[in-house]
Amino acid sequence: MKEINEILKAYQKIDSGKTKAALATVIHVEGSSYRRMGARMLVLESGQWIGGISGGCLEGDALLKAKQAMVQNKPRIVTYDTREEDAHQIGIGLGCNGLIQVLISPLLPDDERNPLEIFKNCVESRIENLLLTVTSLRGDLNEKIAVGDMFRFENDEQILTKLQNFDNAYTILEDIHSVIKNRKSAFQNYSFSEENQLSVFIEYLPPNMHLVLYGSNYDIYPFARIGKEVGWKVSVVAALKKLDKSVFSIANRVVSNKTGSIEVDENTALILMAHDYKTDYNNLKKALIAKAFYIGVLGPKKRFEKMINQMRAENFEFEAAQLSKIHAPVGLDIGATTPEEIAISIIAEIRAFFAKREGGFLRLRDKPIHDS
Repeated sequence: MKEINEILKAYQKIDSGKTKAALATVIHVEGSSYRRMGARMLVLESGQWIGGISGGCLEGDALLKAKQAMVQNKPRIVTYDTREEDAHQIGIGLGCNGLIQVLISPLLPDDERNPLEIFKNCVESRIENLLLTVTSLRGDLNEKIAVGDMFRFENDEQILTKLQNFDNAYTILEDIHSVIKNRKSAFQNYSFSEENQLSVFIEYLPPNMHLVLYGSNYDIYPFARIGKEVGWKVSVVAALKKLDKSVFSIANRVVSNKTGSIEVDENTALILMAHDYKTDYNNLKKALIAKAFYIGVLGPKKRFEKMINQMRAENFEFEAAQLSKIHAPVGLDIGATTPEEIAISIIAEIRAFFAKREGGFLRLRDKPIHDS
């Protein structure tokens, strides 16, 4: 989401009457690639770009292709295949060994199908979004879809209306709901007849991660800064009198621990780091009542066990399944000692948790780095 936000900010600053722009999007990956499906790069006709579609090896060529698309005012698909040792292939010799397809779409400010206009409605949303991008098209279709079109999924009827000339649009609906269920983007080819064929990038776009820090001590500041650098929304819940004014320029929101409240959803991570047993204990009870999906408690394991035993002694009700969402001590075991290192270990654990990964050494992983 951070990359999309940066692209939107850059696009809003340009004078569309004087500067042409295009959006390059990775729509399909086979094998190894530094970036995955959904990686994006905004290209200006001046040669400047924001974002990225690779580790730097493909951007230069994509820039040239984007300039051509701007002149022709027509979307195009560019394929980079580094699986074979072809000396003429862009990216050979970098060791990626993958196939990457990139959709390059000229951006027209007055076009209602401008993908960046669609992104504006998604970035602040706290609900999951599903975006469909038409990457290839053949057949006798109505004028409701064209190559390069992106639209936000609303309901099944919307899809059936757009694809009313396809013999079996219900197949696409099945794939859409599979992406929603698995929370994983997909690239799909459809051949309903010799005349009607379609390729679609079905993109799952989750809400931005919301990091909520409960505490007023000095380790709040590097944590908030690193969280913002990652691109997450950061909120701080604290005794306002104890906070340095700088936190107001770092965090998206600062809330009083006495009168304020924070909305919790399935993309929210709560970190209890008041360094005061009573405060952390009371915040833990509030977090359990809110049914947070991720709760991190700073401090030793014995301290956390004392909290659980106290809640049971006080007959505080909570479900056993909720304990699996509490991470105490919080963070990955990387030997962190400074506030900055501790923040990195916790942010890494949050990322691993929501990605359903173990967070171990990649060299010990017996599967590809990215799930196919």
